Amino acid sequence: MPMSRREFSVIAAAAAAQAMSAVGLTKPQGGDAVAPDLTSLSLSEAAAKVRAGTLTSSQLTQACLERIAVYGPKLDAFITVTKQQALARAAQLDAEQKAGRLRGPLHGVPIAIKDNIDTAGVRTTGGSAVFEDRVPAQNAPVVARLEAAGAIVIGKTNLQEFAMGGGETSFWGPARNPWNLAHNTGGSSSGSGAAVCAGLAYGALGTDTGGSVRMPASYCGIVGLKPTYGLVPIRGIIPLTLSLDHCGPMTRTVQDNALMLSVMAGYDKLDITSVEHAKEDYFGALSQPISNFKLGIPSGYFDGVQPEVLAAVEAATGLLAKLTAGATEMNLPGSSQLGNLGLLGETFAWHEEYFQHAPTKYMLAERRRLEATAAAPPKAVDYIRAKWELESLRRTVDDAFTDVDLVVLPTQRIVAPTLVELLTRARDGKPIDPLVTSNCAPFDVFGIPAVSIPCGFSKSGLPIGLMIAGPRFSEGKVLALANAYERATEWHLRRPPLTPQTPVPAIVLT
Repeated sequence: MPMSRREFSVIAAAAAAQAMSAVGLTKPQGGDAVAPDLTSLSLSEAAAKVRAGTLTSSQLTQACLERIAVYGPKLDAFITVTKQQALARAAQLDAEQKAGRLRGPLHGVPIAIKDNIDTAGVRTTGGSAVFEDRVPAQNAPVVARLEAAGAIVIGKTNLQEFAMGGGETSFWGPARNPWNLAHNTGGSSSGSGAAVCAGLAYGALGTDTGGSVRMPASYCGIVGLKPTYGLVPIRGIIPLTLSLDHCGPMTRTVQDNALMLSVMAGYDKLDITSVEHAKEDYFGALSQPISNFKLGIPSGYFDGVQPEVLAAVEAATGLLAKLTAGATEMNLPGSSQLGNLGLLGETFAWHEEYFQHAPTKYMLAERRRLEATAAAPPKAVDYIRAKWELESLRRTVDDAFTDVDLVVLPTQRIVAPTLVELLTRARDGKPIDPLVTSNCAPFDVFGIPAVSIPCGFSKSGLPIGLMIAGPRFSEGKVLALANAYERATEWHLRRPPLTPQTPVPAIVLT
C-alpha cells in the first residue's frame, strides 16, 4: 500500500537529521548545501532526499549505474545489471513523487539482489552455468516487498556457486574486496558485500546459511544482519540447506539495515520455513535506551583469533560495556551431532536432478561436494535425529540469555584472505575450515538474530567485524546496540581507496 507523506515523515526526519554530518555536506554563505557524490549517501539519506524532492530517483539510479560502469569490471560484483528496467522504474517513481504519492520508506532507492533470489523477468543464475539462462516468472516475496516499498532493483549480485562457500568460486569469476582487490570479499553473498561497500548500490540482499551475510559484511566493512530463522521469507530463493537458510539486508549503516528489515520481515503462509510474528518497527527500535542492556562474552568464540582482530573486538567490547550495564562471560549451547547431521542431504535433495542431468556444469569445488554426497548419502535416520536435535536446540537456546540480553564476539577470527590462497585451496581440495576461521555458523543453527558491524581495520587496511546477537526475535535490541556503537565510532564512515586507475591484480595459481 502506498505510504503518504504524513506517514513517512517520522522516518524521513530521522534520516535527514544525520545527513549533513554523515556525508560531509557543507553550506556556503547565502547558498544551499553542496551535494556530495550521490553514491556516498546512505540508503536512509537517499530515501529522505527523494521524499523531500531535493534529489530524484533517476539521479540516484544514474549515479549508481555510472559507478557500476567504472568499478563493476574491477570488482565483479554484479552478474546482471538491469540498467533499462531500473531507469524506467526510476522515472515512474519520480512521477509518483511529484504527484504526492510515495510507495514506502524505500521510494526511489536503488538496491541490489543476490543472484540466488528470484526476480521476475531478470535471470537468476545462482552463480552457476547450470542456470546461466534461467529467468523466473515471479519475484521472490522478499523482492516483491522491497519493490512495493519503492525500491529499485539495479542488478543481481555475484556469489559463490549456489551459495556453497566463501565467495571465491563462481561461474562468473570471484568478486573482489573493494579494500584490496587481491583479497576475498567473504561469501557466499560476495557481490552484495562488494557492491554495498563500493557504493554501487545503497543496500543489498544476501542469504546466510553458515554466515553468508555476516562474513562479507565483516570482510568488506559494512553492516549485515541475519534475522531470526523464519522472520524473513525465503520462498523463491534457491536453497542451500533449507533448515538453516536465512535472508538478510546488507547496508552501509545500521539505520539503513533496520529500514530494510522493517520492509522485508513478515509471515508468508506459502513458505514452509516462515513463522508468524507480530509486526515490528525496527527503525523505531534504534532509539531505545541501551544503558540497562547486560552483555555476554561467550566462551570459546575468542579462541584462535588473529591478534589484530582480537585487539579491535576487545576495544569494541570495552566501549560497549561502558555504554551498557556491563559485560560478563557466559556460555552458548553446543551441539553433538549437528556438524554431520545430514543436512547436506537437503542440499543434494534440491540439486539431485540438475546434478544427474549436467554434472560438468558445476564448478569443480561444488561438483566434488555433490559427488561425495551422491556416493554416500546421509541415512534417513541420521537426518531425522539431527532434525530433532536442531528443533530442540532452537526451542531452548533462549535459556542461554537468562542473565544477559545480548552477546558480543568477533564475526570472523581472521581478516579477508587472498583470492589466490582460497582458489588454490579449492583446486587442491583443501578449503579453509569455516569452523576455524568464522564464528557465524552456530547462529544459523541457533536460528537467532546476529549482525556484523565494522569495528576496526588491520594494519594492512582490511576491515574487522564485530558480531552482536540475541535471543529469538530480539532484532530491535540487536540493532539498537549496533546503532549505539556505530554512533560512538567512525569505522562506518571509512571508504575503500578505489579509483578508476586502481589496477586489478591477476589471479595466478601455482
